[in-house]
Amino acid sequence: MFWDGEESPSVEVPIGDFFGVGHGITRNFWSAPLTMSPQDGKGFNCFFPMPFEKEARIEVTNECDNDLIFYYYIDYEEYERLDERELRFHAWWNRENPCKGISDVGISNEEYQFGGKNTTGEGNYLILEAEGKGHYVGCILNIHNLRYTDKWNWYGEGDDMIFIDGEKWPPSLHGTGTEDYFNMAYCPQQEYCAPYHGMILAGGPNWSGKVTLYRFHIVDPIMFEKSIKVTIEHGHNNNRSDDYSSVAYWYQREPHKRLRPLPPVKERLPRPDIIPMDPVKVREVLGL
Repeated sequence: MFWDGEESPSVEVPIGDFFGVGHGITRNFWSAPLTMSPQDGKGFNCFFPMPFEKEARIEVTNECDNDLIFYYYIDYEEYERLDERELRFHAWWNRENPCKGISDVGISNEEYQFGGKNTTGEGNYLILEAEGKGHYVGCILNIHNLRYTDKWNWYGEGDDMIFIDGEKWPPSLHGTGTEDYFNMAYCPQQEYCAPYHGMILAGGPNWSGKVTLYRFHIVDPIMFEKSIKVTIEHGHNNNRSDDYSSVAYWYQREPHKRLRPLPPVKERLPRPDIIPMDPVKVREVLGL
């Protein structure tokens, strides 16, 4: 999406991820700004306002091996002039596959899940890094649990750390765990959708497989005057090495910091599903 003739897009995101679910999956869910509607989540809807003054250009590129059946509606309103206070809508996709954690060999499960202390924020998974004046309005976070074990295998305990206007660690917004940032508690495993937060995919036994969470700061936007850096630990103290991807949504004054372009398709494709508790299936999928 390009606003008012800009050369660098304000939005560049894989289409399914943009509308709320990663992993190459569609799923019926609803939230205030985004929904996927029946049949099987194939009806994508976005209700984020997207102001522009002179022109808007929205492009969709098919990078699949087969043709795409595609149709759309765009609703818009015309005014004599745009209020100069109106900020422009942005969205950015990121992935770390896998995150750089530590080995669980030779240490207890408790040490792996809860050991160490992060006192810098370095190595956190990056959800958003923007420069300018604006407000952050939320994210989609996708996690594929890549640890295959019969031990307690909760992927969370990663604190959210949001650094505003260049502040150093500790940031003024520092959470207490992955599920807490997404307005849930106690290592949830139930799918749930609400206007501003939810768990669209809840994973499998022992927190295995694929998870999708969302949190929208619609009624509680996070303001920034100069810059913002939204991060979250991948497991406590960044110990875990799972596959993370995300979409961040925010508004800001132009010009925006040039967004890192999308990587090639092969670097965006989801990993295959694996049943962690079935060693035969694991070996088969991994080609062992």
